[in-house]
Formats: sequence, structure tokens, C-alpha cells
Amino acid sequence: MEASSPPTPARRALTNIQLLTYGLPGLPLAVLLLPLFVIIPTFYADDLGLGLATVGGILFFARIWDVVTDPLIGVLSDRTTSRFGRRKPWLVAGTPIAVLGAWALFLPPDQVSGAYLLFATIALYLGGTMIMLPYTAWAAELSPHHHERSAIAAAREVAIVVGTLIAIALPAGIGLSRTEIVSGTAWALLLLIPLTVALAVMRLPDPPVRQTRTKTGLRAYAGLFRNRPFRLLVSAYFINGVAYGLPATLFLLYAEHILGRPDWSWLLLIVYFASAILGLPVWLAISRKIGKRNTWIIAMAMAAAGFWPAVLLGQGDLGWFIVICVITGLPLGAELVMPPSMQADVVDLDARESGSETGRAGTLFGIWGVATKVPLAVGVGIAFPLLAVSGFETGATVNSGGALLVLAALYGLLPVLFKLVAIAIIWRFPRDAVRR
Repeated sequence: MEASSPPTPARRALTNIQLLTYGLPGLPLAVLLLPLFVIIPTFYADDLGLGLATVGGILFFARIWDVVTDPLIGVLSDRTTSRFGRRKPWLVAGTPIAVLGAWALFLPPDQVSGAYLLFATIALYLGGTMIMLPYTAWAAELSPHHHERSAIAAAREVAIVVGTLIAIALPAGIGLSRTEIVSGTAWALLLLIPLTVALAVMRLPDPPVRQTRTKTGLRAYAGLFRNRPFRLLVSAYFINGVAYGLPATLFLLYAEHILGRPDWSWLLLIVYFASAILGLPVWLAISRKIGKRNTWIIAMAMAAAGFWPAVLLGQGDLGWFIVICVITGLPLGAELVMPPSMQADVVDLDARESGSETGRAGTLFGIWGVATKVPLAVGVGIAFPLLAVSGFETGATVNSGGALLVLAALYGLLPVLFKLVAIAIIWRFPRDAVRR
């Protein structure tokens, strides 16, 4: 069993209002994660005519750029000193960059080039990283209590799921076209990113952390990867992220070309994410009984068991696919909350071993940011070129049986293989590295 937690202090670190305020930026930031990879690839490849292989390659390269920016911003945010704290200045500085990037990416001109998509995406990712990374690292510093950290992570992840639901439910409810969805998303980001970031900055503390002399540069990262719990956790999280990146990228194509029901695309996504929200309280209760590591393993196994039947479906199997959406959606809440909560505990472990008193939280979450975002790009980088090689065409009324089989396998089978690898990795995670 995982080590039992110390007695819970009588007073929580955050009030319910503060938990809500912390979660709010997750609403618009949700668009920079899954919805972006559901909507933008197909929009630029099909509606704007750039093609599957071109869009897949560009989005993959843009995400790989995060391999540079995420760790850099993590280190810089750790070293930031100001009277406003060390996380808040980055949220404020990243907001206008994210807004400009959202404007360019979601409100493109009628004629675009690959270079336009590349630079617009990089701008949005840079601004998003300047907000998201310190915002995520901030959670590890807002409370010293292990269960409250799960609540803080849950506040953020529920907001992200709700933001995702809004992004997909509203278009479904009022019948918007894909072009209208993209432009509406742009206006929502222009309003909500500044508003929610401002509320968090004004209402939440940015706890001071004693600065200590620690290794810098490559030596610092080498030291982090010698931390076995961190290495196992971030590796499993990355691999599992690829497992979600593939179906996220291919969801709209699967609904249209395999099920033959593009009119149900958004409603199916609503079922999936609503299941995640409904299941989250149960997973939080389970984690208090059996620990975070075991809870995450069970959730991944449940999702893997639910994904593979999608390979067997075809035209007219909408009812069965709804069942798959529920079965794979229910464990999503645990898969979103448990890993970052475990990461916050690993930050404590690193602090004890390095003597930095969580001074490297931003550095750790910089690598965590890479493991969060790059897998989505890996999904695009794997799926779109393979579809192009198979002869699959997004605009075609009828595709060959071989091309459809490749689409179904990329959607339902390959993610299962990645999940099994992630389970095998996290199975070796030391149970006493995190608290219950």
C-alpha cells in the first residue's frame, strides 16, 4: 500500500471560492489542448485546403517547439522574483501573446500557407505555455496537503473538461458550421483568457518560496531524470497522452467516415466528456481508499478495454459507439487528475532530496508541460501521414476498405497499445513516492 498520509490539518489552505477561482483559467485554456486538435487539423486540411500530410507535419513541428519553450519557461518562472510572486507575472505576460496567437490561428484569411499556420500556431503555443506552465506549477505550491492537491488539480481539470464541453456543445446546440465554430472560438478566447487570468491573479496567493542554490542548465535536468519516481511518472503520462492524442485527432473523421453520422459528432463528444465529469467524484473517493497510482492504473485499463471495439464498428453502429464513449469517458476524470496530483507529490520528494523547498516546481512542470502537449502533436504526426499513405481522402464520399480500416485501427486499436505500455511503466512506480 502507498504510505499513509499524515494527519490532515484542521484548516484547508484554500477556500471553495479560491478553488473555483484557480480553476477558471482552465475554461479557455481547454481550447489549447484537446479541442484544438479536434477542430484545427481538419479545418486547415479540408476547409482551407492545406492537406492532411502538410497540416500533420506543421502541427507536429510546432508542438516539438514546446520541447524547448516549456522547460525554459519552467526554469525562468522558478527564478522569477517580484513583489507579485513568481507565477503571476508569467500569467500576465503570456495573456496578450496567447490572445494574438488565437486571433491569428482561429480567424485566418481565406488563403493561407503552411508558413502562416506554423507561425500562428507557435505564437498561440508560446502564449499558452507562458500561462499554462506557471499556472500548473502554482497548484503544487498553493497547498501542502496531499488530498487538497487532488482537489486543486480537480478544480483545474474539471474547468478544462467543462471548457471542452462548452466548445463542442454550443456548436452542436445551435448548428454552427465548422468555420463558424472556429471564429466563435477565437472571440471566446479573446474575452475569457484575460478575464479568468485576471481573477486568478487578483484572488489567489503566490506563496513565497525560499530560493536556494541548485544546479542549473543540463545538469539540473540530468538530476531530475535521475529521480526515478519522476522519470516513471512523466514517461507513463507521455505515452498515455499519445493514446488520447490519436482518437482526439481522428474523432471527427471516424464519426463521418466509419459511423456515417457526422451530424452526431458533437453530441458524441458531449457524451464522452460529460461521462468524465460524472465519474470524477467516484475516482477521487477511490483514490483515498487505494491510492493515486492504483486508481490511475485501473482507469487506464478501463479505457483500454473500452477503446478496442471501435475497430469492429461500421455504418449504423451509432448505439454501440455511444456505449464506447461512456466506457472510455468515465475513466477520463481519473486520468486527468491523478497524474498531476502525483506530480505535485513528486515535487515534494524532489524538494526533500535537493533541499530546494519546491523551488524547482516550475522546472519539473516544464517537463510535465512537454509530456502534456507533445503527445497530442505526436497523434497528428502519426495519424495524418499514415492516412495519406493509405489513400484516405477527407473530402471523398467513399474511401477504400483498406483506407477505412487504417482509420479505424488508428482510432481504436493503436491507442490501446500505448495505454498498455503506460500501465507497464507506472506499475513500477514506487508506492511510497506519493501520499494517499
